Amino acid sequence: MRTISLRAAAAALSALAVLLSPATAHAVPGETVVMPVRDALAALPVRDEDRTGYNRDKFRHWIDADRDGCSTRNEVLIEEAVTAPEQGVGCQLTGGAWHSPYDDASFTAARALDIDHLVPLAEGWDSGASAWSAKEREAYANDLGDARALIAVSAASNRSKADQDPATWQPPAAHYRCTYATDWVSVKTRWQLAIDPVEKAALTEILDACPNTSVEVVLAR
Repeated sequence: MRTISLRAAAAALSALAVLLSPATAHAVPGETVVMPVRDALAALPVRDEDRTGYNRDKFRHWIDADRDGCSTRNEVLIEEAVTAPEQGVGCQLTGGAWHSPYDDASFTAARALDIDHLVPLAEGWDSGASAWSAKEREAYANDLGDARALIAVSAASNRSKADQDPATWQPPAAHYRCTYATDWVSVKTRWQLAIDPVEKAALTEILDACPNTSVEVVLAR
């Protein structure tokens, strides 16, 4: 029977801990972390929020990062379309169909949809982004690296949500709330953002009634 030394076992456990805990000081951008969502929630730092100095213009968004003629907004619309739209000059979208998971509504016109920052820009600012560079905030506002970060939803549901967190707003479509809370934790983990005590209590209450889904997150910072 093969045996391993205590030193080797300890090293293996240490490596596993780095993989499973985004809160570790050894975590680096590009690293993948995998853990049950309730553990991910528990790993997020908890502190009061501070919106001092916030301005939406500090998060430059809807850029064309890959210079293919389509803005971040249109990239999300193309990716999330149930029926693919036609792309015209300047990435103008015609036709197509979309489903808004927040309110379980369907649409056949791109202009009827907003692209929601699942964790709003103001919430990001409150939770740590106030200390970031302008380029980091731009990357956050245009995050196409994780499909959970930006989501096409009805304009009505997006504007109802505004800058609120799960303590004061949850999707009208009740069956989507587990996914919403899980994705919220995943985005905050990806960007190493904090949560406030009331937000944590709300997320805990939601997730306690949900499957303890394993989430996989590639750290952005």
